[in-house]
Amino acid sequence: MMLASFSMTSSSTAAAFRSTVVRTATASSSAASRITRQRPRSHHAFIVHTSSSLPSTTRRSMSETTIDSSSSAATQEKGGYPFAEVEPKWQEYWKRHETFKTPKRRIKKEDGTVVKSDKKKKYVLDMFPYPSGAGLHVGHPEGYTASDVMSRYWRMTNHDVLHPIGWDSFGLPAEQFAINTGTHPEVTTAKNIANFKRQLQMLGFSYDWDKEVATTDVNYVKWTQWIFLQLYKKGLATQSEVSVNWCPALGTVLANEEVINGLSERGDHPVVRLPLRQWVLKITEYADRLEQGLEGLDWPSGTMTAQEQWIGKSEGTEIEFKVDGLDGEKVTVFTTRADTLFGVTYVTLAPEHPLVSAITTPEQKEAVDAYVATTSSRSDLDRTSSKEKTGVFTGGYAIHPLTNEKVPIWIGDYVLGSYGTGAVMAVPAHDERDFEFAEKFGLGVKWVVDSKEEGEELSKEQAFTEHGVSVNSGDFDGLTTAEAKKAITAKLAEISAGGPKITYKLRDWVFSRQRYWGEPIPIYFPVDFPEGVDPTTVDPKDEECDHTIRFDQPIPVDEADLPLKLPEMENFSPGDDPAGCLARAKDWRYFQKDGKWFARETNTMPQWAGSCWYYFRFLDPKNDAAAFSPELDEDWMPVDLYVGGAEHAVLHLLYARFWHQVLFDLGYTKHPEPFQKLVHQGMILGSDGEKMSKSRGNVVNPDDVVDAHGADALRLYEMFMGPLEAVKPWQTSQVAGVVRFQNKLYNVVQSAVTNGGVAEMDDETTKILHKTMKKVTEDIESMSFNTAISAMMVLTNHLTSLKDQVPKEAAEKLVLMVSPFAPHIGEECWSLLGHETSLAHHPWVEYDESLCVDNTVVIGVQVNGKKRGEIEIAVDADQDTAMTEAKKDSKVLNQLDGKNVKKIIYVPGRILNIVAK
Repeated sequence: MMLASFSMTSSSTAAAFRSTVVRTATASSSAASRITRQRPRSHHAFIVHTSSSLPSTTRRSMSETTIDSSSSAATQEKGGYPFAEVEPKWQEYWKRHETFKTPKRRIKKEDGTVVKSDKKKKYVLDMFPYPSGAGLHVGHPEGYTASDVMSRYWRMTNHDVLHPIGWDSFGLPAEQFAINTGTHPEVTTAKNIANFKRQLQMLGFSYDWDKEVATTDVNYVKWTQWIFLQLYKKGLATQSEVSVNWCPALGTVLANEEVINGLSERGDHPVVRLPLRQWVLKITEYADRLEQGLEGLDWPSGTMTAQEQWIGKSEGTEIEFKVDGLDGEKVTVFTTRADTLFGVTYVTLAPEHPLVSAITTPEQKEAVDAYVATTSSRSDLDRTSSKEKTGVFTGGYAIHPLTNEKVPIWIGDYVLGSYGTGAVMAVPAHDERDFEFAEKFGLGVKWVVDSKEEGEELSKEQAFTEHGVSVNSGDFDGLTTAEAKKAITAKLAEISAGGPKITYKLRDWVFSRQRYWGEPIPIYFPVDFPEGVDPTTVDPKDEECDHTIRFDQPIPVDEADLPLKLPEMENFSPGDDPAGCLARAKDWRYFQKDGKWFARETNTMPQWAGSCWYYFRFLDPKNDAAAFSPELDEDWMPVDLYVGGAEHAVLHLLYARFWHQVLFDLGYTKHPEPFQKLVHQGMILGSDGEKMSKSRGNVVNPDDVVDAHGADALRLYEMFMGPLEAVKPWQTSQVAGVVRFQNKLYNVVQSAVTNGGVAEMDDETTKILHKTMKKVTEDIESMSFNTAISAMMVLTNHLTSLKDQVPKEAAEKLVLMVSPFAPHIGEECWSLLGHETSLAHHPWVEYDESLCVDNTVVIGVQVNGKKRGEIEIAVDADQDTAMTEAKKDSKVLNQLDGKNVKKIIYVPGRILNIVAK
């Protein structure tokens, strides 16, 4: 654990500090009765469909690590901090008094003028959770506690604070549960939300619950669909045929990671690659903006790098190879190494490249068709990660644009049709992958780049991939790599065979799911019937009705008709139709309008959709006329602190930034980026050092920790475990350390109350208090929570040593500092000290800088380079004073006995070294 690093002059305080950190006695393992806590339960008003009332409690279903409550029970029996009574009391107080209600940033007066708040604002946001059936485990509250500490601190430092919470509630687990049990997903989701909400309220987080939203709320779905329509109108939402991993047995499209050796990861079912009509969002049109927008954001460097790499901007050259024997047909490739063009010995196409069938000769057709068929069952990830190089010669040839030589055209599964142009120029001499492929199939190797080092002979046993000097490249011989790139690119542009090109790794966002539990896409299509058929006399819902859905003529749902709700269904299984299960809801899918038949889109949106903009809806969750008001956007955006896991470093953040930038371009927000500061909390592992999971049996449920030790103990321990961003193993035995801290704090306050506030502050207490206030303030500002708690433990130990002479002022300051971390005990102690209102908005502590500077310092005394003692002297003491004090130490005098002092080395405030012979 990282400890506080500031000097103290009292040896008793230093000893207390050491005991604070070291004493983490293991809680008793004997059986004991659990302290039962009664807490207010809450229900979640739900969502896309009206649901019946749900039970107010939800049984825990995860495999849990048992928490022993005996030590805390014993503490309460001895008169320790009674958390089981205190915590529900203050939670009820906050709820009744709306303590954390978001303040209005502008108030309209009777005369019509608007007065704006003169306070600075802080919008503090957690990555909102998906409410799973398992509920929270102790790893989840870490980030929520960190953001809550900051929210509480900023309220006390005179900021207007917006700190909301909600639910990312669409998702496959609830749908899969519905498929398995017949329970509607909304029922499962409502039950899970109720449990999550109970747990979060149990932990005392200062959320404004009036801002609560769920992505499945009907009014939330309405505005998610509205944003989709803005994307559609701007030309950023289009249909496309996309090659996907389709699993007929599961009735769904699988991600690349879910396909292993042509089989589904779940169930080992066959998977085929097939073109499927999909909705696609053109995020690539914002690639430059997404990269440039990172500048100026206060984000972890690793996350910034991950975003940049995912966007993958590359500046290079586009080159066109004519196809021999096919007039007008060209194979286009992109390369960042145009200087190696003279080293091309073959061209490789993706098996799904549109020219494969035209290029393939009759002699090679059977082999090519077989290879294409085999490849069709493999995912992109499977193909690119395979070490084995496979391919087939098509029999066709490409024409080199500068030499007019014929080069063979192959197909290989390491080239992807969905990436780049679906074709690569192969330069075996200067690309490792091409070299391996050429060696396996006996293809030529031409060396066209030599080392810059004179006399260095290149190995012909491996590719030379470094920059160097062009050779065997005609007019371009002798040019450096950089010079050759520019010259060859210019030549290609001159002869209309290519030119400079910028490309991105980023692909357009496939936005369709063939499942039930998601937002319906607000698009419909005309339905055509055979010539001569009167549309008013037929019904396309009839299986026998011959009709065609005109997917090429999409029509957006009128905004006034939003939200488009999901149909009621009993069978949520996707089935074997790639159109998804909504295609079976014929009464919902087909409808008449103005005497014509239409068919609704049966794809739904992915779970990412709702999480792309929820931070906007938190501003204005009850607004029926708009997704959010311009005034509230101006008042609160951007998010000042965004806390969440590093696993969302790429996709969620990228997608949310894309939607935000579109809304910025459309004038709905004045802010070009949504999240100014981003913090990732580190993962909390199980006590075995492994990720918590039911299968490992190492999950710790926060309910058990709270029952045994209290919510504040859980909060304090998670902030005290180590740096916020570090990965840390959970150790239940160490919770006892923060429990002792709580009890000491409670007793210190009682001592201050008992003495009637007459105890005065001595100089030592004053200095320690001001140093602590400075340390805690600075540490909270930098989110170094563990060292802030260490500092408060030191102060608490010092005040404990004063017994019944604890000054009220010192106790009050300590309570104020503790309260963001442990708000329940903070409120209780504040009340005991005679205050009638909550401390939640009380001004933060202020320290005197002059009292934070030590007047004296302890330095080591060395004789002939070995430490022989320590002296305490004034910070500005001179050498003579230091020597005088040193000679008062018997150990130093013994080392100098009978010797002459030859030299004195004195570094003020650091060390005294005496050389004697």
